[in-house]
Amino acid sequence: MKPPLVISIQSQVVHGHVGNSAAVFPMQAAGLEVAAIPTVIFSNTPDYPTLRGAPLPPALFADLLLGADERGLPQRATWLMTGYIGSVEVGRLVAEFVARCKAANPGLRYLCDPVMGDHGPGLYVPAELAGIMRDRLLPLADLATPNSFELGHLTGRVITGMTDLQAAAADLRMAPGATLVATGCVLDDSPADHLESVILGPGGASRHPTRRLPVAMPGTGDLFSGLIVASLGKGRSLPQAVEMAQDLTSAALAHADRIGANEVVLSEPGFRAALLAL
Repeated sequence: MKPPLVISIQSQVVHGHVGNSAAVFPMQAAGLEVAAIPTVIFSNTPDYPTLRGAPLPPALFADLLLGADERGLPQRATWLMTGYIGSVEVGRLVAEFVARCKAANPGLRYLCDPVMGDHGPGLYVPAELAGIMRDRLLPLADLATPNSFELGHLTGRVITGMTDLQAAAADLRMAPGATLVATGCVLDDSPADHLESVILGPGGASRHPTRRLPVAMPGTGDLFSGLIVASLGKGRSLPQAVEMAQDLTSAALAHADRIGANEVVLSEPGFRAALLAL
């Protein structure tokens, strides 16, 4: 029996773990097959003094999508996920590809991680690209994993409590029956020193607090989404997948902090063993 196939469209870096460089390994370690399509290829994240590489030219990116079509990947895939996109032109191509994939394979599930900003840096993609995510990608999504800043930006709401989250989920205009996982939430009644992931979907709402670590590193959200797909691809429920993703993301961050790394580290033995156990 062939393992589930995931098409993952995200950034790629030479050094460090963000985008596909964070998400692909956990999915493969859990036993999924991954077709990774880069939207940008950079030497590292922009946090360093120098940054090399570039967003993929639209013609090259479109050619890679055509190659995926020619190999029949949309028809074979169980999951399609998108993360950081990097340019408006590539964003349009991604939206067309997602729509085409879902038409070709009605059983395909699409996870949209609308990577566009955070509370510290604010919005770090062009406003037009954020609009493509809001107006073209999220309406196709079966599952979306925005952080609380992104959710607020997409909906124009200040997220302070569950009522705000529920209203924002309705404002996103996701696909019928879709589910929102709002990440990194600090609500007015969240436990002290905790962040929450909140699931809002057809089955109702559930809250999943996790202890807040005194460390922030690039790629955390990309790793989190990859871990969710890894767990769902192995048959876990969404609440189980979210809690596993929280636990392993926290473990990766804590390990990186212990060894003095500036990037998420994916090599800690317990982290890898947990993925193999899936």
